[in-house]
Amino acid sequence: MSTPVRNAPVRNAMSVDVEDWFQVQAFANLIDRDEWDRLAPRVGTNTRHVLDAFGRAGVKATFFTLGWVAERDPALIRRIVADGHELASHGFGHQLVNAIGRDAFRADIRRAKQILEDASGTRVIGYRAPTFSVGVRTTPWAHAVLAEEGYAYSSSIFPIRHDLYGESDAPRGPHRPFADGVIELPMTTVRALGRNLPCSGGGWFRLLPYGLFRAGLRRVNAVDPWPGTFYFHPWEVDPGQPRVAGTAWRSRFRHYARLSSMARRIDRLLRDFAWGRMDDVHAAAIGNQQGAH
Repeated sequence: MSTPVRNAPVRNAMSVDVEDWFQVQAFANLIDRDEWDRLAPRVGTNTRHVLDAFGRAGVKATFFTLGWVAERDPALIRRIVADGHELASHGFGHQLVNAIGRDAFRADIRRAKQILEDASGTRVIGYRAPTFSVGVRTTPWAHAVLAEEGYAYSSSIFPIRHDLYGESDAPRGPHRPFADGVIELPMTTVRALGRNLPCSGGGWFRLLPYGLFRAGLRRVNAVDPWPGTFYFHPWEVDPGQPRVAGTAWRSRFRHYARLSSMARRIDRLLRDFAWGRMDDVHAAAIGNQQGAH
């Protein structure tokens, strides 16, 4: 395979999934939603640390934010927008799309969009499903509902094989799964060893050696005709967060492993690659999608 000639560094999309430590799927069976307001929030402080890091590096990003968080900390939402970042939706209450069904999904994304737009004074066009719980087979209605509710793109499908999420046979680049739905900007994978390997961030980024992850993203930028998309969570730069008793060993490992080194790794990643907002990096694909409706 020949490698395309690049005259300038590829600009990849940087994104942050704004949710608090007690809202993650790993603790869904241990922390009841009714308890959320009684737990000490850390997402505001952690997200502001992330904003500071982006400011030092001169990076603009997309913040996929829970409506639940925005409702309780509108000042954080205003800071995200004032710093020049894109505000996007992560839904309202971090519920799995493939578990709640079409009607509840519509209500969730409508509520989140309204809260985010009211708090920010800006239009919200992007969406990312909690735990990548959108798929062509599992939620064939989701992309159309997003379009009907005024969204322009989704970044919710992970083209890998995983025990919690993923569609390994999904297209690896921007695509429109259904003619009446929004465009999908899938999480980045690198094609190697006859399969798709994750190259998007989150726990994979914390667990893999940094050099291996960097090599994977460099390969994506050299070979694929689309930019990469990276994501992480504010709780991932917070090694002092509470430990939840009773967490299964696999979930405990995935959630807490190498939190103490994450901030340094993010700083390094910001230096090693060029970054931008989802709506800027993928402007051509999103624009084509908007023109189709």
